[in-house]
Amino acid sequence: MLALLLLMVLPTVAASQSANPRFGRWLLKSDALAPISNIMTYEPFGETGMKVTIQAVNAKGDTTRWWYTTAFDGREMPVTGNASQTHAAVRTISPFVNEIVNLNNGRITQRLTNVLSPDHNTIAVIYMRQDAADKTTAVTFATYLRIP
Repeated sequence: MLALLLLMVLPTVAASQSANPRFGRWLLKSDALAPISNIMTYEPFGETGMKVTIQAVNAKGDTTRWWYTTAFDGREMPVTGNASQTHAAVRTISPFVNEIVNLNNGRITQRLTNVLSPDHNTIAVIYMRQDAADKTTAVTFATYLRIP
């Protein structure tokens, strides 16, 4: 009986220990007046990948929702629901840092550095916008906080 119980519990413990610490919902920290919001949701996808969903509400109250999946291997994956972005490529730099390249019809439009805090409760993102000559035209920063 004990052996059967261990066989049932050990895979669950192992899976929870190896789960990506980014999984969950993340709210953009913003001083903007409501109803502006931006929530990133990271979910497991396949064996080791992740589905990324962004839901944003602008100042007019209009909601947009778009998503893509990644295996963290740098391959360009299709983006659904974002008119200015057709593909995203994500690669792991370190356990805390991912690089994300956004593309529109084969042209790089933005490079992001996504950094997870050591306590796994904050994600800082550096957004670098690219022009058609692949030159950085703007850099912005954002902080996302884990939603319980």
